[in-house]
Amino acid sequence: MANRILLTTFTTLVFIFLLGPLAIITAASFGEASVLQFPPDNWSLKWYANIFEVKGFLDTFKTSMIVSFAGNVFALLLGLPAAYALSRFTFKGKAGLQTFFISPVLIPGIVLGFSLLRYIIVTFNLPIYAALFIGHTIIMLPFIVRVISSNLASFDFSIEEAAISLGASRIGTFFRIVLPNIRAGILAGILIAFLESFNNVDLSVFMTGPGVSTLPIQMLTYVENYFDPTIAALSVLLMLLTAVLMFAIERLLGLSYFTKN
Repeated sequence: MANRILLTTFTTLVFIFLLGPLAIITAASFGEASVLQFPPDNWSLKWYANIFEVKGFLDTFKTSMIVSFAGNVFALLLGLPAAYALSRFTFKGKAGLQTFFISPVLIPGIVLGFSLLRYIIVTFNLPIYAALFIGHTIIMLPFIVRVISSNLASFDFSIEEAAISLGASRIGTFFRIVLPNIRAGILAGILIAFLESFNNVDLSVFMTGPGVSTLPIQMLTYVENYFDPTIAALSVLLMLLTAVLMFAIERLLGLSYFTKN
């Protein structure tokens, strides 16, 4: 009984530690005062309306969406064949190739961003959009490969072999047999990679430049000059977006999927 009480107390404290700041930010976003405060004296939605009046937020939101979608498509085009090859075949250097695809997650974002800036962006004099595209494709690729590979680990490749033995081409079998069976894993990988790209700060700060920025970088710039609850309101909207996407991922694969893998 004492152990249960202790565990319940500890779990409650952990949840308060994790969710408390989110609750404070949410409450502060509804304040009427022109400065961020908790608890607010009066309640208002004007700071949510102010989000759409700040041109910088709208422009950088479009940039973030374009970069995330474009990078996601290219990461999928690279990651899907890579995940299939790593799951389907055994070959020399496979372990090293798996580490290579996961390495962008293992390397600190600041180190990766500076390396890209120093040895690729500056060297080849790439425009800002191209730099963002390359950087965000790199950070999304590990999530695409990892999630799809995990999904393929539970796929019975004997079905594919049976289709080939009956006369189907390998490419046709891949599109007609393999892809439909891993559709949920592909969608989950896309959503997770999108969240990683859209909310990225440490790498994006090296890839952006004059006139072109992403939404998280613009939020940091806004905080340097203003202290009103607009950022709190925008943070709440981003939290809701993240929650919706995570719910979609859970519905696609289920939490038990991630505990198994």
